[in-house]
Amino acid sequence: MVFAAPNQALARAEEVLGSDPSPLHASVAHQVIGIWQRDWGDLRLALDHLRRARDLGARSESTDREADALAALGVALVHAGRTRQGLESLERGVAVSSGHTRAQVLFRRAYASWVLGHHRAALEDVRRAVPVLRQAGDVIWTARALTLRATVHLALGAVERADADFTAAEALWDTTGQEHDKADAVESRGLAAYRSGDIPAALRLLDEAQERYAKLGTPTFMLTVRRCEVLMAAGLAPEALAEADAAIKVLDGIGGQSTRKAELLLAAARAARHAGDAHTAIARADMAVRLFAGQRRTWWETHARLVLIEARVAAGRGSGRLVADAAAVADRLASFGAPAAPEASLLAGRIALGLGWRDDARRHLEVAARSRHSGPPLARMTGWAARALWARAAGSDRRVLEACRRGLDVLDDHRTTLGASELRARATAQGAELAGLAARASLRSGGPRRLLVWSERWRATVLSAPPTRPPADPALLSDLTAFREIAARAEGARMEGRPVPTLEREQRRLEREIRSRSLHMRGDASGDGYRFDPGRLLERLGDEVRLVELAVLDGRVQVLLCAQGRVRRFEAGLLADAEREAEHVQAGLRRLAHPGAEARLPVVEAAGRRLEELLLGPAAAQLGSGPVVVVPPGRLHQVPWALLPSLRERVFSVSPSASSWLRARETAPPPSGRQVLVRGPGLATGGAEVPELAGRNGSATVLEHDEARVPRVLEELDGAALAHIAAHGTFRADSPLFSSLRMADGPLIVHDFERLDRSPYRIILSCCDTARFASVGADELLGLVTALLPLGTAGVVACSAPVNDEAVVPLMLTLHKGLGAGASMAEALRDARAALPGDSVHQATGWAFSAFGAA
Repeated sequence: MVFAAPNQALARAEEVLGSDPSPLHASVAHQVIGIWQRDWGDLRLALDHLRRARDLGARSESTDREADALAALGVALVHAGRTRQGLESLERGVAVSSGHTRAQVLFRRAYASWVLGHHRAALEDVRRAVPVLRQAGDVIWTARALTLRATVHLALGAVERADADFTAAEALWDTTGQEHDKADAVESRGLAAYRSGDIPAALRLLDEAQERYAKLGTPTFMLTVRRCEVLMAAGLAPEALAEADAAIKVLDGIGGQSTRKAELLLAAARAARHAGDAHTAIARADMAVRLFAGQRRTWWETHARLVLIEARVAAGRGSGRLVADAAAVADRLASFGAPAAPEASLLAGRIALGLGWRDDARRHLEVAARSRHSGPPLARMTGWAARALWARAAGSDRRVLEACRRGLDVLDDHRTTLGASELRARATAQGAELAGLAARASLRSGGPRRLLVWSERWRATVLSAPPTRPPADPALLSDLTAFREIAARAEGARMEGRPVPTLEREQRRLEREIRSRSLHMRGDASGDGYRFDPGRLLERLGDEVRLVELAVLDGRVQVLLCAQGRVRRFEAGLLADAEREAEHVQAGLRRLAHPGAEARLPVVEAAGRRLEELLLGPAAAQLGSGPVVVVPPGRLHQVPWALLPSLRERVFSVSPSASSWLRARETAPPPSGRQVLVRGPGLATGGAEVPELAGRNGSATVLEHDEARVPRVLEELDGAALAHIAAHGTFRADSPLFSSLRMADGPLIVHDFERLDRSPYRIILSCCDTARFASVGADELLGLVTALLPLGTAGVVACSAPVNDEAVVPLMLTLHKGLGAGASMAEALRDARAALPGDSVHQATGWAFSAFGAA
């Protein structure tokens, strides 16, 4: 009962102890309380109850009772880090038991062996236990044994064997009422999905397990460890670190298992390393190594040492000693049959390369490279990364490029299994090293055109295909509706000066639910095989249009100027300097949005000149007189490009990639020509341009006041030729897909836009911060504009900074006049800027807006 209804079992056991029970019954009751405390409470109390259960079992003159208590005590002692005592208790349990009871004790010993990382011993005990349990018709213990065997198979990388055992165990669990064991089975299936490379399924199953545990009211420390693994694989390392640290705090508070604490510390160390926090990773990994060593858990200790070495290297501590340490870890992991062995060999090779130890590097990298043809995607990428590193050391750019291509192809295949655009974007971080190696090799061996190809190979790849549409999930739709209502109520309370902590907590909970359901989506289409063709780009540019793609190599901006049938390269400034200057410009534009800051105008204009030197360098003098397309890296999309002197009076547009610009250029407008004008609440001018635009165009659909509600707005936006939305925009750097436009019933968020069958062909967002993005992964962008581009939008006008609402009105009216005369978005925006008054507020407003795409 303790694994079917834990809290009820605990209460029943306490009742039994209060009724003057016999030694036999008292032993059972103490064991139940001990198991409950062992798995979900205070381990010291658990040991006390389990020792009493053992002693009472011996007094009961039932060897089976004594053996059962010995086995439960042995597992608790192992979890407490008293490994020798725990194994002795389990050995004693095996010795005094027989038949069915011995099979149950063998299962416990197998479980303890798995905790300790003794996988082959665990498999041997399970192999002996399963036939006996089956013959006895013990469904529950047979299912437990199969689940454990599957988990051990996973630790050894035998995913197919694990799947078979999980399937058999699940069929048995369906016939029982063991709710905790069922939740554990769902959790284990989530782990199996992760090990097979199916991240969305893993997240869905782990969330389902969490819900099941929550109904039972039991803590979930092992689930946290597994969830952290999946979050890291999904590129969500900061979240994994936060979850692991929070679980450690809870575990310490209840005096829980030291084995689980060590595992959580290891998860936190891995997460910190992936998040780029080397010092936190070192601290957590060092503590984990010490705990694992004290618990005699060599398998786990070796994995923790791998993370510790990786973190020390990331902190700049490369040395000959670390090469030897990494090599020793690799050998030990290989002897365990651990899938992480190639990662350790790659690490040893990488450190050796940095020290100039070519012979050592070659030996370790060749071992790591063996993993490139089999195993899960990230293991294969490890192999191709090792291959590429050695090819670079050997001076073969051709082999570097081939290895990088093969490795990135593996990652491409992996990303197509991900339905959520956020996961697709973040997953590209796994390929950042390969992309960088390829870019350097392409420049050395093939010049500017080949560098352009590789720059495009790994730039804004998430925008190359529409995201998977969210499912018609009633729970998701309900959460979205509730989120809007709560967010609107919270906003209203803030404006009235009322406290909103309760509403904010509920809003955060709903955000977590929406995001979680979105991350469960699986990719519904394979890659379309698209490969960027520079010849096709040059042909579409013709003789007049220049495309400027900014690549970054070793921290410096490389300008690739594509025009008149060729690609030329110019070297500009340092990316870090450009980022700092862009931040200063953004601060200046924020001040200029308010009257009285005229003195800042020359300062901002001077910053624009410095930005041009850093970003375009000598290429600025080669732009000709025609239109320009700017393709910046993700970290520079906050630049207000209209402020650069060479672009200020020119027709120009911005695109996340050259491929994205080509797709936008070739996107046909919808035949209907339908136009939609939306006016949200709370604008200083009341969205004053909308009524005037509606008067000019009597056929346009106008949504304002109570009609500007999210469901109706989405319905009208779907498939429109032109949409204009005047509404307050909010960019969420912490969660970019919750960036929003304020409607009458609450925020219209990126998750809503992704439900459109086809977003408007052209869309104008005349509000603050709508062109702000989060740069994630290798070179990906998350935000409002990037949600629209893959869904059929060919042109967007949006704003990268806070602007003055009143100054926006004349800009928008002139912009629409140009569009009505047949101009493109970029042409109309250039003319609208030129027509503005010359004061600082209007000038800053014009500079803050950019045209994206090609329509």
